[in-house]
Amino acid sequence: MADTASTAEGTANGSSDDSHDDTKRDFLLYSTIAVGAAGTVMAAWPFIDIMNPSKDVLALASTELDISSVEEGQSITAIWRGKPIFVRRRTAKEIETAQATELKDLPDPEADKDRVKKSQWLVMIGVCTHLGCIPLGQKSGDTKGEFGGWFCPCHGSHYDTSGRIRKGPAPKNLPIPPYKFIDDTNILIG
Repeated sequence: MADTASTAEGTANGSSDDSHDDTKRDFLLYSTIAVGAAGTVMAAWPFIDIMNPSKDVLALASTELDISSVEEGQSITAIWRGKPIFVRRRTAKEIETAQATELKDLPDPEADKDRVKKSQWLVMIGVCTHLGCIPLGQKSGDTKGEFGGWFCPCHGSHYDTSGRIRKGPAPKNLPIPPYKFIDDTNILIG
């Protein structure tokens, strides 16, 4: 009977040691997993971070433009993402002509009110939609085409005072970039 009692004690002590060993083993397992996961993240971070755009690219993502010096009938050109942005302060006659144009007469129908946020200001990407040339019409002495807007000298596309294609091989209107008026004298493009 003494042997049975010592065996029971040993089993009780052994199971206590086993449970203590299990707890140690679990702690070591979880600690190793945590350290391994942290090490993997630390090793992977430079590879993930290199995929983010650099500071010079982020600087080009948006352009703030001061339009306070632009007089009625004048145009200015800015650069955004390597493309020219045409900003024109339209005259009352240009606005009236653009708004009076019948949409059925346009190859790429788009109402003037859908192309501008303020009727006197037209902001668009100055790249012809045919083959990527830069249309004339920004300077006062430039040929403005048959419709008083812009003329692409490469293949003869004519755009109106709203930047819509009216004649020539260009399939679409001059695109409008994402922009907003910060205040009455500044535009944020991008």
